[in-house]
Amino acid sequence: MDDHTLSAALAAEAGNLLLTIRDQGGAAGDKQSNELLLDRLAQARPDDAILSEERTDDRARLGYDRVWIVDPLDGTREYGEPPRDDWAVHVALAVHGSPVAGAVALPAADLVLHTGRPPAVVPRAVGPIRLAVSRTRPPACVDHLVTRLDAALVPMGSAGAKAMAVVRGQVDIYAHSGGQYEWDSCAPVAVAAAAGLHVSRLDGSPLRYNEPDPYLPDLLICRPELAEAVLNALRDW
Repeated sequence: MDDHTLSAALAAEAGNLLLTIRDQGGAAGDKQSNELLLDRLAQARPDDAILSEERTDDRARLGYDRVWIVDPLDGTREYGEPPRDDWAVHVALAVHGSPVAGAVALPAADLVLHTGRPPAVVPRAVGPIRLAVSRTRPPACVDHLVTRLDAALVPMGSAGAKAMAVVRGQVDIYAHSGGQYEWDSCAPVAVAAAAGLHVSRLDGSPLRYNEPDPYLPDLLICRPELAEAVLNALRDW
């Protein structure tokens, strides 16, 4: 099984588990999904390192070229509010710091988006530019982009759900500043890049993974035809 297929299979399996145990709450979901992913990766890729939100960081990973970066349950708040579907499972592989394979499962929407079969980005809808935004903690850059681009806000839950909303054509931009880590963005970035979207830091620089400090606070995923306008708007933020 290649890395693309493996990431999709693991995200789907963890997602199905989370649906089964959803009534047990977010803490149980985080724990059991994490245990499943760590077990499956240890079996399928015993020579690779793993960075997971739900496991103490083993800095031995810095000596590995291949590192799996996973978020067993992205959007614990939304997961704990059935029937919300804006939560996700992230499974990605970074090689030499670049995300090369990955999958984002949206289990409650019965959907797995992955790099083995990159989604086709649909044409942009007529109307104002749509900007995905956290329903609870809008990042500081959002108001600036709304003003500069005359954008409309679309509130939703987890980072993976917002990123995949761009891939699915539900919104045009997902921009985030502050409070994220590598596991929040690695799989979404892998899938979005494979689909042909623009992915970068807010200053346009590349996103790098398996860094000594996994804090990776800012992110831009957007339709490629909007990238220049978004980056120009962010330069004076």
